[in-house]
Amino acid sequence: MATATYPPPPPYYRLYKDYLQDPNSAPEPPPPIEGTYVCFGGNYTTSDVLPSLEEQGVRQLYSKGPNVDFKKELRSLNGELQLHILELADILIERPSQYARRVEEISTVCKNLHHLLNSLRPHQARATLIHILELQIQRRKQAVEDIKRRREEARRLLNESLATFDGH
Repeated sequence: MATATYPPPPPYYRLYKDYLQDPNSAPEPPPPIEGTYVCFGGNYTTSDVLPSLEEQGVRQLYSKGPNVDFKKELRSLNGELQLHILELADILIERPSQYARRVEEISTVCKNLHHLLNSLRPHQARATLIHILELQIQRRKQAVEDIKRRREEARRLLNESLATFDGH
């Protein structure tokens, strides 16, 4: 019994049979998905909006509003996290049965830290893209300078060759 190494192509490959003669004969691609969709059993949305902590059922520990000082708030939450961890260590030594409240407070602080960091992601992406584009511009300028240098070197060699040829 013979078996195929690869499965047969999907049936819609026939839609592209005349593509080489007429590139416009191929069907148009499907439109982009708008709104929500299901993928592998999970519901997803096409809008990249960071849900607020209240929407997630978590108490917000840092100041609300559009003008949040991220550096100050992250430092504050980091100090608070360290304090809660020390308190948890004390409670585990002295009253081990009362640790659950401290663990919940640590979880709330961590979720707030995570939310603050996630709200910085668009700024990080923008800065990374700017950096990549600046590097590309720098590389292209270097390539242009290299081409100019080699062109001048080739002209010099050509002129020397012509002078040598004319001298004989």
